[in-house]
Amino acid sequence: MPHRHKELESPRKRIDEIDKEILDLLAERAKTVQDVIRAKVENKLPVFVPEREIEKSEAFKAMAKERGIDPEWAEDFLRMIMSSSRASQSQERFPIATSEPKHILYIGAEGGMGKLYRRMTEQTGHHVYSIDKGNWHELEEISEKLDMVVVTVPINVTVNVIKRLEGRLSKDTILADFTSNKSVPINAMLETHEGPVLGLHPMHGPDVENLSKQLMVVCRSRDSESSEWFIRQCELWGMRIVDADPEKHDHVMHLVQGLRHFVALLHGSFMEHYDLKPADMLDYSSPIYRAELMMTGRIFAQSAELYADIVFANKERRELLLNFFEHHKKLAELVKNNDREGFIREFEGVTDFFGKFATQALTESGYLINRLADRFA
Repeated sequence: MPHRHKELESPRKRIDEIDKEILDLLAERAKTVQDVIRAKVENKLPVFVPEREIEKSEAFKAMAKERGIDPEWAEDFLRMIMSSSRASQSQERFPIATSEPKHILYIGAEGGMGKLYRRMTEQTGHHVYSIDKGNWHELEEISEKLDMVVVTVPINVTVNVIKRLEGRLSKDTILADFTSNKSVPINAMLETHEGPVLGLHPMHGPDVENLSKQLMVVCRSRDSESSEWFIRQCELWGMRIVDADPEKHDHVMHLVQGLRHFVALLHGSFMEHYDLKPADMLDYSSPIYRAELMMTGRIFAQSAELYADIVFANKERRELLLNFFEHHKKLAELVKNNDREGFIREFEGVTDFFGKFATQALTESGYLINRLADRFA
């Protein structure tokens, strides 16, 4: 070994020892977390408590600063540890929101979301039932004891499945759905069922490791008080709850889902047409374009039928897309006419529209870019 490398032997050895000590401490912390998990289950406390996390993060940053460590980096480190702790709890039992277990049926339990929520519900201690294409005959045997029925099937068959339940549920049973559209399914449930009705939209995919920090949109409908225990159960799973009006929810979803997914198709289709292979493009990509490319590629790793159902969900969404194409033609004229000044005016107009959000976006995207580059560069 060259002389200049010999001088590094001792500090490198100490660094290796310190790294081992860090892992030993993390292992000890993980064991202590199990005590916290047991206490949470016994006392019906949620997995995720925002106030506790904020308080702990601020204290941790202050301690880091005292020790000459970058506070922002320290917060990232702590949040990764806390995320791991929440994931550990998701492998165990969850606190239950009710004094006695409820009887909950998931229709479409073999699908991704159905499997996820069925598992979470079982780990909580509720009695769980499932119906899919082949066992509808079992509904008659269990219908009287059901406290809640959740319809979690593809968008294009949701209303038909809801109608199939007409006259087959007790008037005390809560009827809910997980569809990403809310107005039409809620109206169908109100027409079909005389009991409590609740519209739900889990704002995540079926591939999440746990529900901690995930968002559940809630559209309270008929006899909403009867559904409070399930909303509380979502909170105990660590979810964030947002109440929404069905029509406003759907209007926003036209942009959040319909337009976004069609733009992904446009992006991917153009790449295919010009033979711009993703793997080749990565070699020349900035971190921000890499992130954009990954978000586009993520969509094409999933079901085409799922995204077709989302994009073509209803007439209003399709009309929005047609309006988008007309707007696209207007902007295309800028390129066709080499209208640089027109581009600048359009750009600055959008800048004014975005306002302070543009600054927030710059900060948050900068964080994502730096972490992405550090992890995958």
